[in-house]
Amino acid sequence: MHPFRRSDDSRPLRLILPTTAAAVFTFAAAPAGVAAASEAPKSHHAPAASPPAPPGGKGKAGKGGKPSGGSPPSGHGPSSGDGGIGPGGTGSTTAVSGRGALSASAGSLRKTGGSIRAASLDESGVLAKDSSTLTLEGVTVSTTGASSSSDDSSFYGLDAGVLAFSGASIEETGGSVSTTGAGANGVFSYGSGSKITIAKTTITATGQYAHGIMASGGGAITADDLDVHTSGASSASIATDRGGGTITVVGGTYTTKGRNSPGIYSTGSIEVSDATIEAIGAEAAVIEGSNSVTVHDSELTGTVNRGVMIYQSFSGDAGGDDGVFSETGGSLRAASGPLFFVTNATGTINLKGVRLTAVSGVLLDAAASTWGTSGSNGGDATLNASGETLNGSVEVDGVSRAVVRLVDDSHLTGAINAADTAKSATLALDGSSWWTVTGTSHLTVVEDRAGISGSTVTNIDGDGHTVTYDKAANPSLDGRTYRLVGGGTLTPA
Repeated sequence: MHPFRRSDDSRPLRLILPTTAAAVFTFAAAPAGVAAASEAPKSHHAPAASPPAPPGGKGKAGKGGKPSGGSPPSGHGPSSGDGGIGPGGTGSTTAVSGRGALSASAGSLRKTGGSIRAASLDESGVLAKDSSTLTLEGVTVSTTGASSSSDDSSFYGLDAGVLAFSGASIEETGGSVSTTGAGANGVFSYGSGSKITIAKTTITATGQYAHGIMASGGGAITADDLDVHTSGASSASIATDRGGGTITVVGGTYTTKGRNSPGIYSTGSIEVSDATIEAIGAEAAVIEGSNSVTVHDSELTGTVNRGVMIYQSFSGDAGGDDGVFSETGGSLRAASGPLFFVTNATGTINLKGVRLTAVSGVLLDAAASTWGTSGSNGGDATLNASGETLNGSVEVDGVSRAVVRLVDDSHLTGAINAADTAKSATLALDGSSWWTVTGTSHLTVVEDRAGISGSTVTNIDGDGHTVTYDKAANPSLDGRTYRLVGGGTLTPA
């Protein structure tokens, strides 16, 4: 691993203005003997070449802690069933920030207009750390250097275009941030107390492992009306990594083009409102561990693999295995694969008034995949739908469970557990909701008190198909066979 160059905090305060564009700085003086801000001299060396492809050196463990080999996504986005692509490189055991072309380590600094360029290895364009506050207005930030460790880039923000580190605050309005190096995230907040507030800025990251906006170690980002684009592999547009973080997005457009680059990757808490998010080479959203994504009135599209994935890699990047995806209003589209996929985790999916499209015809898939210990790495999925129109099948394998709850005039059209493989499959309906059966289905539990009248089920349209249930798990059904409207029966297995 390359040594990291840091700002020299023992030097007197100094600012070096860029020679390529006019700029205005104002700053509050730091205490005597403490450097408040510095702009590093521009390097005359050529930008560092991208490092070679890193080894997939991080193993992962399934439930129960048994390693299963391979390399988990570790915050870089899952693969389509090949065990994921780990970040590789040699990560540090302590937080590292590198250096910044413009840096602040105490006091406050404001830059208006002009440009900032960084070209060296592990060099951010803008770096604020410790208790400093840095304000950017209409500034163009560009970096061409790569990171010496994609782990340190994802865990600590090393080499990010704009980095708030270890309790610092950054406010950015307008302008742009662009990075081209491997591991060069666009905007990054690391550490408890670190915060970035950014509005009306264009962010472009083209390297591998180069996310758009990212937080880890408890950092926070508030993003308003951004235009964010990533094009490298394993480069989500909105992401958190080890230690989690909080990201709040309002408005804006977020697109990813690279392989295994989801629109959203959460190992923390991510909330999105009134935004458009499209992943051309991966899922719309991925949640790892006991973390969440909450979406309001936004348009989400996943083009490859699936729409939304909830999983646990046990790489150490995210604790727990209870992920939650919630969406109200807007839309969610999966161009391939299931709309929702839960594996090696417990996943709760809450939907209210969302326009849903599953091109594959699979609404929900709870199943084992490449993460975890074989035999205990299935998915436990609960889908709660309120005021929803759902189309597609619910598929569950032998080590997995699925619960579908329909309330407030929700309507499901599809088959449930058609292969009769599920460890358990439950359907619950209120009196206003409906299920149209499109194929033979097998349920463990049926909860439909309002719909069962005498020997008829009034809110399940069987369309001539048979639905079976587990007699022991449904004592209130008395082991009887019931007629479904539209033809077909609900009968004991």
